[in-house]
Amino acid sequence: MEYETVIGLEVHAELATQSKMFCACPVVDSIQAAPNTAVCPVCAGMPGVLPVVNRQAVAFGLRVALALDCRIAHTSLFARKNYFYPDLPKGYQISQYEYPLAEHGRLRIQTAAGERSIRIRRVHLEEDTGKLTHASRDGESFSLVNLNRAGVPLLEIVSEPDMHTVEEMRAYASGLRAILRTLAVNSGDMEKGVIRFEANISVRPLGSQQLGTRVEIKNLNSFRALERSTAYQIAVQSAALDRGEVVLQETLGWDEAAGVTFSQRSKEEAHDYRYFPEPDLPPLVVEQPWVDEIAAALPELPFDRRLRFARQYDIAPADAALLVEEQAVAEYFEQLVAALPADVSARQAANWITGELFAWMNQNAVSIQQVKVAPPVLADLLARAASDEINLTTAKAIFAEMLLQGGSPAQIIATRGLTQISDTGVVAALVQQVLDSNPQALENYLAGKETLENWFFGQVMRAAGRQANPQVVRAELQRALQTARTGEE
Repeated sequence: MEYETVIGLEVHAELATQSKMFCACPVVDSIQAAPNTAVCPVCAGMPGVLPVVNRQAVAFGLRVALALDCRIAHTSLFARKNYFYPDLPKGYQISQYEYPLAEHGRLRIQTAAGERSIRIRRVHLEEDTGKLTHASRDGESFSLVNLNRAGVPLLEIVSEPDMHTVEEMRAYASGLRAILRTLAVNSGDMEKGVIRFEANISVRPLGSQQLGTRVEIKNLNSFRALERSTAYQIAVQSAALDRGEVVLQETLGWDEAAGVTFSQRSKEEAHDYRYFPEPDLPPLVVEQPWVDEIAAALPELPFDRRLRFARQYDIAPADAALLVEEQAVAEYFEQLVAALPADVSARQAANWITGELFAWMNQNAVSIQQVKVAPPVLADLLARAASDEINLTTAKAIFAEMLLQGGSPAQIIATRGLTQISDTGVVAALVQQVLDSNPQALENYLAGKETLENWFFGQVMRAAGRQANPQVVRAELQRALQTARTGEE
């Protein structure tokens, strides 16, 4: 039987505020900071303390909600979500339930099947839990709790079950991450757990309108884990239905090493958490002038910028998508284009960024902000390559040196004598030298092995120290080979 997959995502994003959601404790790096050093009686859940809402967290939440075309609630309520877990010091989590900050939005995505919108059910504020580290020593297993993260502001973004493929889910997740980074409300560092995905997955017979039994996969902090776990569950549920079995509603974990999901507990419903209004917090009132002020300050969003880049600069949609994933990269690209001469296209600039620059950044684990080559300097390098002052190979070598040590193309070219050799007399002499030094290869070429022309070309470029003009080399080589063939005849 054919099945249709139905996927909804819950995304938890830590907000990049200076202090926690309900207290003045600083938000610290979850990996580098010493454990339990950013904790106070409020976030540790001591009796008698009172929470106070972080205004900046609310502002960040409004930015995201507006970017997702949500309807803002001018009055929202915090509630207590009651459950026990060792890293939840109060024994409950302050969250929003019946009356969230915003509802009914959308996020546009692009896949191979085209553009579509995924509906957003709700965007609400809450606090994060602490973090458990599981360890063992001398055969004894134990867990260590770190409360630095407890109380950090979280924004939960819940989609409707509108996605039907892993590709759509990935496009939604990466698109949402790009928005969070563009709005500067979240770093996007998933390896640090600042964005965590929870996928709700079910399958149903193709053509059916009734939703199947769903499972939820918790705490996925990479696109790879999200995709692999979802694909695995689709296969598991489809196989179960083929066998006539019933899919059980449950909460699952993901074992990345084994590539399988595992059961954690039966799936909770809202009543299991015994929600009730938080008695220590008044209603959160958001006035329209503040909403208007935040809306007016929103930057161009990644999806719109991607469309504009592809249209305005005539670049491939895939390259445009890469360029807009991070705000700083998009700005670098536009500054580079603005500095280019007329004979260098924006498409060439995009190729350099998505090719040479991105490869170097990935290899050296640096961000665009740490790159030593400013856009006008790279534009100067591309202009010199376009004018045939240097060839492409030399330009890439100069770029690599600038990325490591800084400097300008003019300085490096002058210091290392890298000006391209375009003099036809000099190139002709190099060509003849290579042909004279390789009589057997020349004889094989004249005997019909014409692919040797490319080998001769490489030898001439090597003899010229990779500084010869490739077009001039090709022309002089073909002229010399034709002369040799004519002389033989």
